[in-house]
Amino acid sequence: MSEESTTSASERRTLDAAEQRRAVRNRYARIATSTNGETDCCTDSESCCDGESPDSGSQKLGYDDTDLHSVAEGADLGLGCGNPNAIASLDEGETVLNLGSGAGFDCFLAAKEVGDSGRVIGVDMTPEMVEKARENIVKNDATNVEFRLGEIEHLPVSDETVDVIISNCVINLSPNKPQVFGEAFRALRPGGRLAVSDVVMTAPIPKNVQRDPESMAACIGGASTIDDLRAMLSEAGFVDVEIKPKEESGEFIREWDDSIDLNDYIVSAAISGEKPVEGR
Repeated sequence: MSEESTTSASERRTLDAAEQRRAVRNRYARIATSTNGETDCCTDSESCCDGESPDSGSQKLGYDDTDLHSVAEGADLGLGCGNPNAIASLDEGETVLNLGSGAGFDCFLAAKEVGDSGRVIGVDMTPEMVEKARENIVKNDATNVEFRLGEIEHLPVSDETVDVIISNCVINLSPNKPQVFGEAFRALRPGGRLAVSDVVMTAPIPKNVQRDPESMAACIGGASTIDDLRAMLSEAGFVDVEIKPKEESGEFIREWDDSIDLNDYIVSAAISGEKPVEGR
């Protein structure tokens, strides 16, 4: 691959915000309204799923059999890059906010952790996904879960009303990540925490990938470096920021595109931070 085909992390993204949001919304609308049980996995490549069910793909992401069997069929679309609940350490009675909640899988798992005294709010910008997630509330008898239509850059949540924010391979899709982290910080109560699974960039991504709307919408073209993410989180006000790459994620990342080895450019990571209490 020639040097002209790559771009550095410091260069501006190649899709404007409107085009990027449109590509993301269109892709996830297609997935939400699929009638044949296929979920596109991570790209539109026919070889991406390789015949696997969402369950088998989710096991690679870090979910165990208990997770997979505790949620009714239709919520797990196998679209993430990790298991944010595994790093969130949820407690009974907490209020959890899921950025880019999709069909609701992580929300329903979180709901079981926080119990009837807790609350889970999912936010997604795709109307078709929100509709699907609301249907899944009934299937899962999840009375402590609700889904709201909105962008993660403009969260439909009041200030300091959330204990924990989770997200699964969604923030990389945003054209304005600093604003996402700023909104997350606003919504968290003092002492609240962020627990995110997402992809980070380990090497300059090819320009043709960054310019491709489908790649941008499929968790590939919009990844940031660890240093950039750490700076964004710190600037938003988060403390005790940790970003831990998961090298084992190569097992599923290599399936995301059959035309390029994405392991050369991105890796899944566990990203966490806290909103300090007053006076800290």
